Amino acid sequence: MTYTIQQIAEALGLTAEGNGALTVTGVAEPQSARADELAMASTPKYAEALKDGAARAGFLWAGADWRALGLEAAILPPRPRFSMSALTAMMDRGPGYAASVHPSAVIDPGAELGADVSVGPLAVIGRGARIGAGSVIGPQVFVGEDATLGEGALLHAGVRIMARVRIGARFIAQPGAVIGGDGFSFVTPELSGVEKARQSLGEEGTDSAQSWARIASLGAVTIGDDVEIGANSTVDRGTVRDTMIGSGTKLDNLVTVGHNVVIGRDCLLCGQVGVAGSSVIGDNVVMAGQVGISDNLRVGDRAILGGATVVLSNVPAGRVMLGYPAMKMESHVEAYKGLRRLPRLFREVADLKKAVSKASGND
Repeated sequence: MTYTIQQIAEALGLTAEGNGALTVTGVAEPQSARADELAMASTPKYAEALKDGAARAGFLWAGADWRALGLEAAILPPRPRFSMSALTAMMDRGPGYAASVHPSAVIDPGAELGADVSVGPLAVIGRGARIGAGSVIGPQVFVGEDATLGEGALLHAGVRIMARVRIGARFIAQPGAVIGGDGFSFVTPELSGVEKARQSLGEEGTDSAQSWARIASLGAVTIGDDVEIGANSTVDRGTVRDTMIGSGTKLDNLVTVGHNVVIGRDCLLCGQVGVAGSSVIGDNVVMAGQVGISDNLRVGDRAILGGATVVLSNVPAGRVMLGYPAMKMESHVEAYKGLRRLPRLFREVADLKKAVSKASGND
């Protein structure tokens, strides 16, 4: 792929600075950029490394003095990181899957494939499955019985879409994602030690050993449009009703969504997030890495949960939370400052005790 700086700028809705006819074949970090690559130096800090590379053109920031940086051409977006979205899409070479149905793929005669669907080696598509037009089914992908995929889906190698899962348009699943595995639902004939401990807040524990009986997952998973699921992430099917994920929501790698969970629109769940069964997540919620949501809770719209936050109670809309257990971020920061002051406080109290003891001994 070869583009002129002018072509790139026009595709981003921006204006090319300098020699717009200059061509590039890709992008690179400034210190390693070749002469035929666009240097990604979106802040002055990154631009310092331009001197170590050979770039002639740079992707900088609004108002940057590109001539002083030794460049022949530049693109100056007002919000560089946002413009990177279109730029990287333009430069993306794709996963490299062949645009055809591989002869080793196993496709049930009862499956329906839309126009221009490609299916990779050793993929399996079950009876009654429906694949939307323009979808790409990568190698060793499994699509189960009566599952539905909207148009423009991209399932990378090793993705598993289980029976009766329903997914909207432009779905992307990274390698190893599993959508529609059974929920983790087990029960004992009588109250278990876990139930007793929960009801008594730990005062009462296990007094007898019991075996676990499995609760089957009769529901499936319903996913909206423009959803992305990261590598080795899992979304469990519901017990009776479907687990649901709203349009525009993105899951990072190693995210676990439990049975019966409802996640709203345009949410962002970062790596190693775990959402326990039957919890409800509102719209536009952001969960940083390793956030944990206990079962049967509600997280309100636009809430932001900082890294490693553990939520044990409902979170109001718009709240920024941090810590274990989760609390308002400003409260957590204040508590952490107090915790760091404790050693000094202990020393001061010890010194005061010594002073009082000496004064008492002198009386």
